[in-house]
This record gives sequence, C-alpha cells and structure tokens, in this order.
Amino acid sequence: MSDAPSIERLGEVLTDLGECPLWDAAAARLWLMDCRRGTILRMDPRTGECERVVEVPPPAGSFAFNADGRLVVALKEEVALVDPATGAIERLARIDDSHPHLRLNDGTALADGSFVVGTMHPFREPGEPPLGGLYRLSPDGTFVRFDRGYGVANGPRTGPIDGRLGGCDSAAQAVWSYAIAPDGWIGDRRRFVDTGPHGSAPDGCCFDTEGGLWTALVRAGALARFAPDGRLTHRIALPLAHPTAPCFGGPDFTDLFVTSIRDSGRLKADGPLDGAVLRVRGAGPFRGYPPPVCRLGAR
Repeated sequence: MSDAPSIERLGEVLTDLGECPLWDAAAARLWLMDCRRGTILRMDPRTGECERVVEVPPPAGSFAFNADGRLVVALKEEVALVDPATGAIERLARIDDSHPHLRLNDGTALADGSFVVGTMHPFREPGEPPLGGLYRLSPDGTFVRFDRGYGVANGPRTGPIDGRLGGCDSAAQAVWSYAIAPDGWIGDRRRFVDTGPHGSAPDGCCFDTEGGLWTALVRAGALARFAPDGRLTHRIALPLAHPTAPCFGGPDFTDLFVTSIRDSGRLKADGPLDGAVLRVRGAGPFRGYPPPVCRLGAR
C-alpha cells in the first residue's frame, strides 16, 4: 500500500470480548457483541454513541439479522431468535455435544436465509479431538452438522465472486473454503490459506467485492487481506493487541470496523485501546456489501 490508512477509535466503548461487527445500512449503525458479557451493542459512527440493545445468557458466540427484525443468536449450545425490543428468546436448535469447554462461536447468515455457525472447544487433553463442528440451520428448521474437527471456528462468511463459504479454524491457523449447493448442501472443503507464516491465527473475517478475504490476525495486532488465490496483498498494523473481527460499513461500504479483546478469558491486554472498536479508512480501493439476512422462525 502506498498510503497508510487512517485508524481511529470509535466512541468510548470497551468490550471484554468484542466480536461479530455487522453494518446496518438502513439505519447507518454498527452492531457488535461483547460475547463474554452476552451484550449486543449498537453504535452511531458519526457520534461514537453506543447503546445496549439486548442482553443474552453469556457466554454467547455471535448473531445475525433476521428478516422479522429479531436477531439470530448463537448461545452456548443453542441457536435462538432474540427480540431486541423485549429480550424474549425463542430457542430454535441445539447441538448434540455438551462439554464445559465447548460452546457455539462465530456464525453468519447465508443468502438463502439460513444460519451457519461453528463451535470452539479449547482446553482439550493432548490428543483429544474437538467436539462440535460447523452447523447449518435452514429456514425450514433443519439443523445439520456438515463438518467436524474445528478447535476454534471463526469467521464464516460467503464470498461475492464464487459464492463459496470461507471458514477459519483459529486453533489450526487455517482458513478453509466450502462450496454451497443450491439445495443447501455444504462441502468440497479446500484449504484456502495458512496464517501461521503471518504470525497469528485468523479470527473473524469479511470479504470485499473483489473477492478478497480480510481477517483479524488476533495474536499479531493486525488485519490481513488475502486475494482469491490466497496471496497476502495487504497487512495493516493496528494500535491494539488482539483484534477479533472486521466488517465493511459506512455510507459506501469503504470503512472497515474492527472489534477487539480486553479480557476474553484466554487472551488479555490492558492498553488504552484494547477492547475498543476501531474504524479504518483508506485501506485501499476496496469496498464491502450488505450482509445477508436470516429468514428463520415464524410469527
């Protein structure tokens, strides 16, 4: 990059485990979650004002917008619909496995209205395989596991060029790619990139309109962009220790918003910006696009 991007703090909010930034284009607001506290927040980037929208039982993993105005939320072992106006919770599906160190983690809406979510199972014994995996909850209520073996699933997002699903296993320092068939089948797993050579596991991610995947290098204090062929094209150093997830937003989807960690229970940092939300401008000639919306539940 010839010109350094502009990086600024957004408001005064500090999260323990900031995750899952989502841009609401209609309202021009940034949504995010403090997973350790179970709090879903909404920010006005123009003023930095932040409000608590709703709280769910912690620990929570992620959320997505639903077509009826509710939120699809990954709780510890269940996927639920949460009404942001009342806090009412409608539980939709539950994973089969249960373990004190197993919980649902990052998730995303797909174009067909379904919700894809993965689990994390840290603190395993040597040689112990991780429980859980990657799951898809379809609009008709079908809940299936389509892959296993993820230590820490992060950043499932679909690319705009080939429609493939990108998913990170932070424990393996790998980003995988899956085909999504018209009937909802997800498979044909391929290795997209290893982030170990870049000094960190990948965490949350998003795509730009050119098919580039942006991911938070959670242990390296940086954002990285990988071209569709897996080449590293951009790396942006951030003024905090543990970034967790980026998303595109702003009036023309050219701003990058980044969440971060102050105390996740496994990672800690106490710098002035650790746990803050950052806005990155001028990160190159890239832009994002509106996230899909789930179509789950019936009213």
